[in-house]
Amino acid sequence: MKKSIFVVCALLGALGAFSACCQAPATLKVVSYNIRMLPADDGDNSWEFRKEATPAMIKSVAPDVFGIQEAFKEQELYILENCKDYKSVGVGRDDGVDKGERMSIFWNDKTVKMKEWGTFWLSETPDVPSKGWDAACRRTATWGFFQMKKSGKEFFYVNTHLDHRGQAARREGLAMIREQIARRNPKQLPMIVTGDFNIRQSDSLIVDFSKVMKNARVTAEQTDSLGTFHGWGKTSTIIDYVFYDGFAACKSYKTLTDSYAGKPYISDHYPIVAVLEF
Repeated sequence: MKKSIFVVCALLGALGAFSACCQAPATLKVVSYNIRMLPADDGDNSWEFRKEATPAMIKSVAPDVFGIQEAFKEQELYILENCKDYKSVGVGRDDGVDKGERMSIFWNDKTVKMKEWGTFWLSETPDVPSKGWDAACRRTATWGFFQMKKSGKEFFYVNTHLDHRGQAARREGLAMIREQIARRNPKQLPMIVTGDFNIRQSDSLIVDFSKVMKNARVTAEQTDSLGTFHGWGKTSTIIDYVFYDGFAACKSYKTLTDSYAGKPYISDHYPIVAVLEF
């Protein structure tokens, strides 16, 4: 009898160990999305006519985290009102509170816990609202420490929008993001940088940044080569990115060209999504 109990216990233990080792690796689904600013007069593509497409995309893709660029507070609130599982952090770039565009980070509160966050300006004075180098606008990066609720895996996330005119501002902005990551992530947790970089993929700045972090589009097991900025169907240029480091792999990358909520375009940029494996 004792031998039988011992055998059963041993089998149960072996099955438990087998089950634990065969569980699917923890993954993180991340989206970068230039939402196109609220005040822009885009005719039939203005925010008021296409806004339903944004929560439709989020609900369809179900990212764990996502970063938006160009958003105004009203747009951020609209997402939160229509995507109840999500929370967000971010500030207006012009006053550090509500004024101006926001590079906010959203997370699914059912799958991810936010532990700490902040914003810095891409300028010589990163702690206060300011315009740097030859930039046409104030530019910011929002950062945060997060933890996956199920697996306990932690990661560091930065979301940004580089200047559309200033070449030095783009170069120095990327350098500042690298410096801030090194300073704020001393434990070297897995990290992500998303955003509209306003830089083509062939540019030396992207080539050099790809030596420091991995470009999800390039390294994903499944990927595409579609443009991200389309200007309401008039062009096709890759300027939006998901970069990562410290993850085991990028399982997939996709440019989201689908129509959502029956709208021709969700924005003048297509959102992009990557699935990272811890």
